[in-house]
Amino acid sequence: MAPEPNTVPPEPGLPDGNGGFWKRRGSIICVLTAAFLLLADQFSKILVTTLYALHESTSVVPELFSITYVCNRGAAWGMFAGHGWFLLVVAVLAVAAIVRFYRYLTEGYAERELALFMILSGVAGNSIDRLWRGEVVDFLDVHYKTVWHYPVFNIADIAICTGVGLFVLSGLLRSDKEKKK
Repeated sequence: MAPEPNTVPPEPGLPDGNGGFWKRRGSIICVLTAAFLLLADQFSKILVTTLYALHESTSVVPELFSITYVCNRGAAWGMFAGHGWFLLVVAVLAVAAIVRFYRYLTEGYAERELALFMILSGVAGNSIDRLWRGEVVDFLDVHYKTVWHYPVFNIADIAICTGVGLFVLSGLLRSDKEKKK
């Protein structure tokens, strides 16, 4: 059926039948989530470095969780320690790849868009530390008594890992039929 000759196209930002309004709304939510995560990461690091001496620890949940101020000159679990500039170059390349291949990576799925924004906020948070401090501040310390101890991490690390996990989960759960539609 042909459109009426005197019809006016929908205004930008209004429901248009193609999900444009809701798509933009979802993008705004992703940007706000990423901004919140980045601000929470940086604020928490400033708080920890102000209130704690290096290697100082406070038990929050006895024998399970502590706030422990440590610095990491490498990436996850201290890998590539002392190669901060290399890690910054990798971060810039990762951000450039996400931006360049954004539409291909998301394939229009909201959860993938959120995942990529979470990864970007985490990469930005740790990169700010590398540029500003020359190392990354970590402080979330999960352990079980003295039997088991997970490496100390921060909010940026949570954003990156959650984003990667969400992206992988989306890829595993979305069927090929959905991708072909």
